[in-house]
Amino acid sequence: MGQGGEPRRAQAYDGELGAAVARAQEGDEAAFAVAYRLVQPGLLGYLRGLVGDDAEDVASDAWLEIARDLGRFRGDGAGFRGWSATIARHRALDHLRRQKVRPRSSALEQDMLDLPGPHSTHDQALESLSTEYALDLVRALPRDQAEAVLLRVVVGLDGPAAARVLGKRPGAVRTAAYRGLKRLAQLVGAESVTDERPRTLGEST
Repeated sequence: MGQGGEPRRAQAYDGELGAAVARAQEGDEAAFAVAYRLVQPGLLGYLRGLVGDDAEDVASDAWLEIARDLGRFRGDGAGFRGWSATIARHRALDHLRRQKVRPRSSALEQDMLDLPGPHSTHDQALESLSTEYALDLVRALPRDQAEAVLLRVVVGLDGPAAARVLGKRPGAVRTAAYRGLKRLAQLVGAESVTDERPRTLGEST
């Protein structure tokens, strides 16, 4: 999972992704494969944080829906990542309901963050984690924090896009993501996190 540069890497692919999606909407199967290649890694990481070992199955369901409804999508590459994440989240929640798995905390009420700078303690904590270990730690977070961190760091969405996926206010997602990253930093022994609280949290608790 994640390094702090993940959102920036994802955004770097958005031009290519947007062009691939546009061609796929015209029936270009190879272009759809390109879109899948660009989006699937982040989407799968997000789903692993939500449903664990069932992520592959849920991702398959999500891609079937994405392919079916592709003609209805309007937007650019960044928009497609957000749209795909929304579909994947719905399929994950359906899966959890079918499995009768109760959320670890009240459903995600909060939203996304503008991460501190690229060399922040939060980023350094995330960079020190292997993918599987990081996802294990994320799954241990309260659910609102876990989804906020996953959407920001793994899927690479910006704050407003993550807020739209969750149906919440950006300020609340910012708070949840900050708390989740702070907790992850604590778990890996990072120090001085409290000195890096984002200057504009939007909301206080």
